[in-house]
Amino acid sequence: MAGIGVRGVGNTGLKVSSLGFGASPLGNVFGNVKEEDAIASVHEAFRLGINFFDTSPYYGGTLSEKMLGKALKTLMVPRDQYVVSTKCGRYAEGFDFSAERVTQSIDESLARLNLDYVDILQCHDIEFGSLDQIVNETIPALQKLKETGKIRYIGITGLPLYVFTYVLDRVPSGSVDVILSYCHYSINDTSLEDLLPYLKSKGVGVITASPLSMGLLTENGPPEWHPAPSELKSACAAAAAHCKAKGKNISKLSLQYSLKNKDIASVLVGMNSVQQKWQQKKLQVLGATLFLPTCDQSS
Repeated sequence: MAGIGVRGVGNTGLKVSSLGFGASPLGNVFGNVKEEDAIASVHEAFRLGINFFDTSPYYGGTLSEKMLGKALKTLMVPRDQYVVSTKCGRYAEGFDFSAERVTQSIDESLARLNLDYVDILQCHDIEFGSLDQIVNETIPALQKLKETGKIRYIGITGLPLYVFTYVLDRVPSGSVDVILSYCHYSINDTSLEDLLPYLKSKGVGVITASPLSMGLLTENGPPEWHPAPSELKSACAAAAAHCKAKGKNISKLSLQYSLKNKDIASVLVGMNSVQQKWQQKKLQVLGATLFLPTCDQSS
């Protein structure tokens, strides 16, 4: 694992690569990905030192889990050499955080992933459900799954930061092991930083995603649907142009910035190997040679 360091995840004892493999593109979320390309991208990421793979049954209507499962099965390495995180509660057909559905969900995910257990099971985008249901029904159901050995640790994900404190202040200490936040720790938005001491005091690990702010921090710019106000889009475009004029790539700088904070266990970047989705140049990121996707808007 030379080049990409590993970091601890809260009080879990897990050691994950500081750069994580976001597997949503394997579900054809951003364009069709051939099976052989999906498998090859996972294998190459592992070879480069990435041991943390994040997916969800929501991505591509379960396709991401299936592709990741095929890739991991053909890695031919011991199970303890990589860490897998998937999610529950959000599906192609909608949201369902009921105890019955999330209990069923993990069995479905394990079958698609070809695994006996996942390291982390996360409640997916909890702001779209009832936070009180998450506290009183979903988390207790996941605790029971933890006892069966099907999952090792429990997480919650969401965009607004208040959802994390709402849940963590209301569940027993140690009930939630990790949170996944996106778009709140990058060069244009560092609001997650204020929450880090609180999360550390709770023993909760922190994973971030979208270090490129869903395309804002790229030379190509964000997709048309991006919710950022026009002023922010213009400012990011100007910053990208300034970096380019100085011979620098704003995406590389943004990822480097996100990776520097060691209180964040891992930064997830959406990866695939479809040629039109990648800039075909290698970027040195903290000493590791990576292909950095700049058109994948999950990043």
